[in-house]
Amino acid sequence: MVRGGASTPPGAPRWVSALWFVAAMALPPALYYALRLLGLEIYPALAIIAVATGVPAIYSLIRRPPGTSIITTYFSLVSLAAVLLAFIPGSPQFLMARDAAITAGTGCWFIYSLRSPRPLVYTFTRPLLEGRLHWPGGWENHWESAPRFRRMWRTSTLIWGLGFLVDAALRVYFAYTLNPDAVPALTTAMYLITNAVLIVFSNVFYIASGIFNPHSRLFAPASG
Repeated sequence: MVRGGASTPPGAPRWVSALWFVAAMALPPALYYALRLLGLEIYPALAIIAVATGVPAIYSLIRRPPGTSIITTYFSLVSLAAVLLAFIPGSPQFLMARDAAITAGTGCWFIYSLRSPRPLVYTFTRPLLEGRLHWPGGWENHWESAPRFRRMWRTSTLIWGLGFLVDAALRVYFAYTLNPDAVPALTTAMYLITNAVLIVFSNVFYIASGIFNPHSRLFAPASG
């Protein structure tokens, strides 16, 4: 199940942000199983969840103020896609596999961004970490002058894109091989596991590349 684009209230303390995230993750599968216990079939249960989690995000997308971050916009668009996909009829297996379309689309978006001036992982990460938590500052200067720095972010973006494609393939496999009622909980766990694995792997890669060593060759300007 694709998580909705609910955003944390502005200025909220960290514990509120954490609770908001847990609620966004836990409520859709919990609502699904509650509806199934009440006797609803799989299709209407999935449609209700998509609308319940997607409408607030769509409203946020429509009313977004200027300068809204690309991350917030992305999650709102994912919620819109989830609502649209929820009304495509099909078998229970097809219904459960539709999340894979969004995950695969995300992976393709990451890979396609390698053709853009800045790859997506760089774009997403910079507002969060530049000059914070011992990360270096001046990323744009390094981007312009250091080819290894650029290569690191492009490689990381490729890793994330391939990771999402593998995740999508597994979602389709599980949707067609498992009991449909087992899939919502599993796909929620997959969302957490996939992102956790990619975050850990990426950070190991950044450390090995020398991101925390100011004298690393990572920051060496191009010769000539």
